[in-house]
Amino acid sequence: MVVAFGWAAEAAARNTPARASLLLLHRSLGLTILALMLLRILWRLHHPAPPLPAALGRFDAALTRATHLALYLVFIAMPLAGYVNAAAAGHKVSLFGAVSIPPLLPRDERLAQAAIAAHLVGQYLVYLLVGLHVAGALFHRVVGREGILERMLPRRPAP
Repeated sequence: MVVAFGWAAEAAARNTPARASLLLLHRSLGLTILALMLLRILWRLHHPAPPLPAALGRFDAALTRATHLALYLVFIAMPLAGYVNAAAAGHKVSLFGAVSIPPLLPRDERLAQAAIAAHLVGQYLVYLLVGLHVAGALFHRVVGREGILERMLPRRPAP
């Protein structure tokens, strides 16, 4: 959804209520993702992930850990880059119209442009990493059958 709202905002005519609404939704979802990622990190500090199956090779285990770390980093960096872009351009960011976060940075067009460039590059990193994550999970479910997909699902009590 956050991606769709971002694309739609870019396609919408500037200085229109439609674009403002799309940006509000895009930014709000971005801030929500940032908050959820920070909560996820706090959760993981106290609730470590289950160990990887012993049948998983060293390369696959390393790739799994690297992909997860990259996902965490990009899902934190993307909302931060979006906020830096808005703040450095002099815009406040509203969370679903309920809470307004003022620009906490001085107005700086070069910084705003660098932040939006990072945000746009990050978009493609998200596609790549999510694709790798899904492909890896499906591969290990269909081909490897190591129980990786089941490891990701919430545990259900035995019947």
